[in-house]
Amino acid sequence: MSRRAVSFEEIPVSDASSGPYALTTGPDGALWCTLVHAGQIARLAPDGKLDRYPLDSAACGPSLITSGPDGALWFTRSQDHRIGRITVDGKATSFPLPGPGSGPFGIVAAGDGALWFTQLHTDRIGRIDTDGRVTEFPLHLRGAFPSAITTGPDDAVWFTLNQADAIGRLGFEGDLTVHRLPTENAAPVGITCGADGALWFVEIGAGRIGRITTQGRIDEFPLPDAASRPHAIVAGPAGDCWFTEWGANRIGSITADGHIEEYDLPSPASEPHGLAFGADGALYVALEIGAIARVAL
Repeated sequence: MSRRAVSFEEIPVSDASSGPYALTTGPDGALWCTLVHAGQIARLAPDGKLDRYPLDSAACGPSLITSGPDGALWFTRSQDHRIGRITVDGKATSFPLPGPGSGPFGIVAAGDGALWFTQLHTDRIGRIDTDGRVTEFPLHLRGAFPSAITTGPDDAVWFTLNQADAIGRLGFEGDLTVHRLPTENAAPVGITCGADGALWFVEIGAGRIGRITTQGRIDEFPLPDAASRPHAIVAGPAGDCWFTEWGANRIGSITADGHIEEYDLPSPASEPHGLAFGADGALYVALEIGAIARVAL
């Protein structure tokens, strides 16, 4: 299989201390990005216009972000333990969580019309409807560190349990299944639903890409560099998945049969985190050095 040609363009969105962390394509066709260290949300329009919206706390730690079912963007505020919402014209609000110190992190819009999110520090999965009502589901685990979350093809949300070396499944009615990974110290983080109907995830501790079917079969694919620290993963329009290698300053792709390709980012030590496909079909990568990389495939 020949290696595809890609080209990179870096788009400055902040200074290096603000930390672009996660991004998503909004209902307006723009790219929306969290600036985790600045307490801001950035909007990059298709024509290149950049807007930055300060939140009500510079230290709130906006982390992961997703498009909601109500035409707004929803995001986690991991440092002040709230769920944020911002409209496409930049009006932001937020909702407190019931318990203190929960550390919300991953978030996804699910098929039941609500947003589901992980709580890093309280071993819970949360559900918030568009009116701000919160329901919490305890995982009956201790120190599992639920991290990223996505929807499956089976009326459930799937999430990584970073410190439990496991993948969790929670049905919309609250039924929980935990799948232990075969590799110790795998420390899974990012997760996405692939075009093949399986869930794909990254093992930041083991330097592997994992795949789990809805029946619980797990396959793992080692990366060439076990110390590359894969962080986030997203399903691509061509049927493959793309991921960031935070520790190696690379991005990579993996096909449904496990074929891996890797690409060095143009700026050294750029700290790639979240990634998303834009309305133009290009791949966008959040670089904590203060930029978003546009990758033309």
